[in-house]
Amino acid sequence: MDPFVPPSVHPSAITNGDSYTHTSPIPPSLHRTPCTLGIDEAGRGPVLGPMVYAAYFLPTTKSSSLLRERYKFDDSKVLTSTTRTELMREVCRSDSELGMSSGWAVAVLSARDISAGMWKGTSLNAMAFDATVGLIRSVCEEGVDVREIFVDAVGPPVPYQSRLQLLFPTARVVVANKADSLYPCVSAASVCAKVTRDSVLDQLFFTTTTTNTTTTRHSNPQQLRSKDDDDDDDDAQHLPTWGSGYPSDARCTTWLKTNLHPIFGWGSECRFSWATAKDLLEGDTAAKVDWPHAQAVNSRPLTEFFFSSEADGKDELASWFGSSVGVKAL
Repeated sequence: MDPFVPPSVHPSAITNGDSYTHTSPIPPSLHRTPCTLGIDEAGRGPVLGPMVYAAYFLPTTKSSSLLRERYKFDDSKVLTSTTRTELMREVCRSDSELGMSSGWAVAVLSARDISAGMWKGTSLNAMAFDATVGLIRSVCEEGVDVREIFVDAVGPPVPYQSRLQLLFPTARVVVANKADSLYPCVSAASVCAKVTRDSVLDQLFFTTTTTNTTTTRHSNPQQLRSKDDDDDDDDAQHLPTWGSGYPSDARCTTWLKTNLHPIFGWGSECRFSWATAKDLLEGDTAAKVDWPHAQAVNSRPLTEFFFSSEADGKDELASWFGSSVGVKAL
């Protein structure tokens, strides 16, 4: 049986290092039924791979009975890799109870775009907030009647909740710590985010190992499984040479050191703005680069051309068009 790859994995965008969004088909019933929507993320801390935000939405009356009681959704970190995959498979089946009564969407923020944003002064929290708002808006624009929004907190819940409530005044907004354990719709979003990120990492590792001769080659991208720091043990047997992608993982730092290009560093799989990557690029292995100053040492400010030089007594502005011919020249 072939490994399951969710439709939220877009190989072309992943290979190019692009961020993208994916929205599932939306059952017609959701357009006329008050719905509950949950938001959660996966991959906030790793130096390798994307950060994935997910939204999961379904009729409010089914949130607990279908997700918690029927399918046993929970925080993805307490579920095994096999359980997460099977739940995601059911979510993606159009003929399943989940597929016929709920929808989901993901925003995949590539490592390259995360780095570019942070170099420009955009914080990871700001990117996370924008991804959250973008997902909620995209679902509402599809005609889904969103009445409740539950979000797993990033930082202090109160100001985050206030900002979202201002943007979505017609819905009840709740931002809470451990929301992925408290609210079934956030648990489902957690699974969608985690399985999508793992599969994206599979694709990234496959792409990297087929273009980099210094790493072990794999014939199938699904030979990789990512692992959060507090994830379950059954994931460990699937980890590749770059481990979980977290800076605290020795396999990750070893892979970064082994595959460091002296000029270009790494590919689109790496977050160059992370301290782990920056420290390696500033070490002895990478080439040293002397960046020129914005203004050369011997250059002169433009304003100097509008004033006479007291040293030589000449009017530089007048001399721009050449010296006066004068009577003597005639």
